[in-house]
Amino acid sequence: MDLVDVFKTKNIGDVVKLEGWVRNNRDQKEFGFIDFYDGTSINTLQIVYDKNLSNFDEVAKILVGSAISVEGELVESPGKQKYEVKPSKIEVIGDCPADYPIQPKRHTMEFLRSQAYLRPRTRTFQAVFKIRSVAAQAIHEYFQNNNYVYVHTPLLTTADCEGSDQMFKVTTLDLNNVPKVDGEVDYSKDLFGKQTFITGSGQLHGETYAMAFKKIYTFGPTFRTENSNTKTHANEFWMIEPEMAFMHLDDLMNVEEEMLKFVVNQVLEKCADELAMLDQWVSKGLLDKLNKLVSSDFVKITHKEAIDLLLNSGEKWEFTPDYESDIAKEHEKWITEHFNSPVFIYNWPKDIKAWYMKLNDDGKTVAAVDLEVPGSGELMGGSEREVDLDKLNELVKIHNIDREQIEWYLNLRKFGGCYHSGFGMGFERLIMYLTGIENIRDVIPYPRTPGNCEY
Repeated sequence: MDLVDVFKTKNIGDVVKLEGWVRNNRDQKEFGFIDFYDGTSINTLQIVYDKNLSNFDEVAKILVGSAISVEGELVESPGKQKYEVKPSKIEVIGDCPADYPIQPKRHTMEFLRSQAYLRPRTRTFQAVFKIRSVAAQAIHEYFQNNNYVYVHTPLLTTADCEGSDQMFKVTTLDLNNVPKVDGEVDYSKDLFGKQTFITGSGQLHGETYAMAFKKIYTFGPTFRTENSNTKTHANEFWMIEPEMAFMHLDDLMNVEEEMLKFVVNQVLEKCADELAMLDQWVSKGLLDKLNKLVSSDFVKITHKEAIDLLLNSGEKWEFTPDYESDIAKEHEKWITEHFNSPVFIYNWPKDIKAWYMKLNDDGKTVAAVDLEVPGSGELMGGSEREVDLDKLNELVKIHNIDREQIEWYLNLRKFGGCYHSGFGMGFERLIMYLTGIENIRDVIPYPRTPGNCEY
């Protein structure tokens, strides 16, 4: 029986049989207390054993981390719990030595990263990864409920979406004896006959399916070679990338808002215990933040309007706001606090955005949008896609993109093309927002960051 089912369906006097692990075992000579968990619930169940147990002396010696089975009766608890177990039988399934690293005390996040294969056994990480699971399911549920087709875009690609300097290269060539022609690597000798990358985005391939199914989404791992050691960057992460035909930028923003509220509501509903624990021990005010988001009306302002507000704020900025530049973290924080809600910033300077974004009539900005949320900054980024083939051909030249590798993408504009839009959301950024965890390394089971590819 799972512990979560005990909490949901069982009552005083019921007999239960459980398998799980020992979080703590406090021996009091005549009786003892085991904090028992099995991972199906963030909460533990207290096992209170005494001298009437036939193997009392052996049970009193069970160490933290051991796997056990317990049979017994649910009895009323004098403590905060609804009930506890009076065991008739406790057996060790797998013992654990005294040097088990996850002892019943508070550990630093840095220490737990060094024990990444054991940290899921802590309450904090059980909460984080339960929320990650529920959020992933909610994302699929939102899109499936709204007639989107889930497309598995390739992880191996020759398409340059984010810039080849940001993408991992894939090869089967002998790196100690690389074939060359005229001083350049001869990729014709490689497995695919051409230079190949691990994807940095599923967007370009996703657009091809949006031109067939109207609304699609991808949700899978992506990879970037960015040598960044910040709290919000990793070299392997997951992305949600919907693409929608016959949709302009304003409609795109409405989808982003609706999807985010749906996911947050699902987590609030299904992870109440996990959120309560994180609110108490990890991020004070987490529940208030999430409840406020789902009841907020998101604000929409242009990049120019955002810069106007920042320049007229009277604040002394570390980085001076600029009409031709991106906005800094301090600016994101001020804007969301100023409006006291999530904020869409749209119509960005074309020179700081990706080459495939639709050029606005002013010739200076593109129909791009970033969603800024209180406490976390940018959560989503999207745009209306450029559909003018002549403009795209010019952009390919300007950005020095290998036209041969994306000819198929450009042809979408020739063969029944239409206006369309899409956005991307880093899944780990969302989990950080939902949990209050500050470092991306702590919301990925096994983080891949510069200098770190353990396990």
